[in-house]
Amino acid sequence: MTYVGQPAAASEQRPADPDRSSLKDVVAAYVGLTKPRVIELLLLTTVPVMFFAARGIPELGLVVATVIGGTFSAGSASVFNCVYDRDIDEQMRRTRRRALPRHIVSPRAALVFGFVLGIASTVILWAWVNPLSAVLSVSANAFYVFGYTMLLKRRTTQNIVWGGLAGCFPALIGWTAVTAELSWTPVVLFMVVFFWTPPHTWALALRYREDYANVDVPMLPVVAPAREVGRQIVLYSWVMVATSLLLWPVADTGIFYPVAAALLGAGFLVEAHRMWSRTRGTEDLSLIQPMRLFHSSNLYLSLLFVAVAIDPLLRF
Repeated sequence: MTYVGQPAAASEQRPADPDRSSLKDVVAAYVGLTKPRVIELLLLTTVPVMFFAARGIPELGLVVATVIGGTFSAGSASVFNCVYDRDIDEQMRRTRRRALPRHIVSPRAALVFGFVLGIASTVILWAWVNPLSAVLSVSANAFYVFGYTMLLKRRTTQNIVWGGLAGCFPALIGWTAVTAELSWTPVVLFMVVFFWTPPHTWALALRYREDYANVDVPMLPVVAPAREVGRQIVLYSWVMVATSLLLWPVADTGIFYPVAAALLGAGFLVEAHRMWSRTRGTEDLSLIQPMRLFHSSNLYLSLLFVAVAIDPLLRF
């Protein structure tokens, strides 16, 4: 049974004529294909880990190379995602203003752009960071495109649970950029992002569940009542917070990190439980207010990784 209302009306705006698009529009369209807001979040889980791995301030040139390589890699994956999903993006309110649905950029041009970004990313990371970081970056890109976008997204309610693995790799890349090897410390941070992704994404999907239902993407909020979505969010949130606290004994952090993680985790759990409470007995999104949790999740992850960066600086 699908717990949604009627599909949103199709946009009445006609597609943009690429011949009449200004240079500024085209540049903005190509930048938009890379999903800059997603890149910002990914970099926020990369750079702080570099500080933690260096036990202080990492080399500036290494940070710059990692940021540029990571930006190009994440942008490449997003471009491929936009190309593959252009059919459903054109029907969804949240995505129909993207470049491909508006016909500002052609699918072929977007594919070329995606490959150029991916190749440039690999070259930069291999030459100026290290081969391990480059391999991890390519692996994340490939998993996001083939694992999530092409295989999981349109087939299972677990799409974002396992598909979200791609978004966890920046923690590993940030660590290996400094150390050139893996250890349990970045794996813990990898798992924090893994358990954070479902609550973050399901809150957004709950807000736009009519969109996902209209294009037959089985996000959990499409196939389950809001109360069950809220329950699942609470469960994942508890595991996420518990995992975040594991960094203290595993990585032998200072006292700043566990205090910050505990306070941030408590705040997030309160918000998750409040949303779950609001889902009981109603499917009215105006009462559930899922975007409150979505924005809280962004703030939580941002501040948690800032704490990861600050902790070694206080000890240094």
